[in-house]
Amino acid sequence: MKKWVHSFLTMVILCITMTGVVGCAKQEEMQTKEVACVDDLEGAIIGVQIGTTGDIYVSDYEGDDAGTKIERYNKGADAIQALKLGKIDCVVIDEQPAIQYVKQNSNIRIIEEEFTLEEYAFCIAKENTELLGQVNAALTKLQEDGTVDDIVKNYIGSEEEIGKYPYISKDVDRSNGTLIMGTNAEFPPYEYHENNTIVGIDVDIMRAISDELGMDLQIEDMAFDSIIAAVSSGKVNVGASGFTVTEERKKNINFSNTYTTSKQVIIVRDGSGTATASFTEKLYDNFVKDNRYQYILKGLGNTLMITVFAVMIGIVLGFLIAIVRTSHDRNGGLTVLNAICKVYLTIMRGTPVMIQLLIIYYVILSSVTNKILVAAIAFGLNSAAYVAEIVRSGIMSVEIGQFEAGRSLGLNYRQTMTAIILPQAVKNILPALLNEFISLLKETSISGYIGLMDLTKGGDIIRSNTYEAFLPLIAVAIIYLLLVMLLSSVVNKLERKLRNNER
Repeated sequence: MKKWVHSFLTMVILCITMTGVVGCAKQEEMQTKEVACVDDLEGAIIGVQIGTTGDIYVSDYEGDDAGTKIERYNKGADAIQALKLGKIDCVVIDEQPAIQYVKQNSNIRIIEEEFTLEEYAFCIAKENTELLGQVNAALTKLQEDGTVDDIVKNYIGSEEEIGKYPYISKDVDRSNGTLIMGTNAEFPPYEYHENNTIVGIDVDIMRAISDELGMDLQIEDMAFDSIIAAVSSGKVNVGASGFTVTEERKKNINFSNTYTTSKQVIIVRDGSGTATASFTEKLYDNFVKDNRYQYILKGLGNTLMITVFAVMIGIVLGFLIAIVRTSHDRNGGLTVLNAICKVYLTIMRGTPVMIQLLIIYYVILSSVTNKILVAAIAFGLNSAAYVAEIVRSGIMSVEIGQFEAGRSLGLNYRQTMTAIILPQAVKNILPALLNEFISLLKETSISGYIGLMDLTKGGDIIRSNTYEAFLPLIAVAIIYLLLVMLLSSVVNKLERKLRNNER
């Protein structure tokens, strides 16, 4: 009972502390700079989506004498959320997504002065000149017959035009293979999630191009700043996510003909918007509307699948490495294998798991298209390095006399290890192994960097549709917490069973 009271009081103190932090944040919000035109960007805190042309253009302000700061976010929706909370002064982003953000958030607005004009095109790998020619030819035909104009009007035309010109896929022979399109489906109205499907202007244009080329269309959703790398490495054939043609990007990829013109605009807070939805309405918008809860369920399934396979890889490889290293330490053999294991451990433990995931996906396993398999291998290889050291410490913790006793009974090295040493070592290292598996479960939350729908990515998709940070993040956090508590409960029961067997 005392423990529960202590925990409750601790939570109360934390809440009071957080209230004070929020109060300080509100005071800081009052001190932010008001941005009314482009000239006001100097000295402001500007939010952008990383890797976009908005990021490129505002970088010229960074480090100036006025003290301008650039805050870079993985998603435009995150930048908008930061703006609403007063963490930044404005957001520089493409016009059409900006219009969508303003429609769904009453306390922000777009200033009248445009930041810059730009043209959109699709990106294709430098060496894939044949596909570039095919896409340009198809795009030219679609522009001439009015298909592209109809697609654009269907999403951003007048009130009478929006929704009246949907693109209907043609019944054509698709024997020419599959066209893989890489996109960031958090950029409405060009690409976004609706009813568990990726839709938008770029998607429909690419569907029309696929019809012209006689190919199936496969869409891969990934982080915006990963698309060009995916195109260059051959993971996807075409990048389509509102890409602006720039000289810097031309150094790494080819661009198709342009298909639309847009502009960068500046979004600021609008004090006149005060309407807020009720908690029930927010629950409905985040999880019930358009069956958005399915993003969470699908992501949870993939997270569990990745974790299970990664744990299997980590345990098997980790135990093998540990046995090689302990055998070398005690017997002096396996010198070459031990050296290889030490190099492996140094690399895997000395580099971030996210970097390892990206290298394995884009470089080592560039020809593998199954993202769950790639993620399981990446996390499994990383986990194996930590499991190996945990198991090695467990083996070394068993008294050497146990090993000598086994050998004196006529058991060989392998029999002694499997029958005497390892069972005792596993019991000793069980809590440490649990912590490693819990860490592994949580580390899978970065799977979204390779466009994989995991639990965290599911929450991110909901946030990008509703622009509500609290409920999706809390839902994801609670699910992770429940999984960790369940895993902890299972291992605690196993520990008690092992202790009972000692009596």
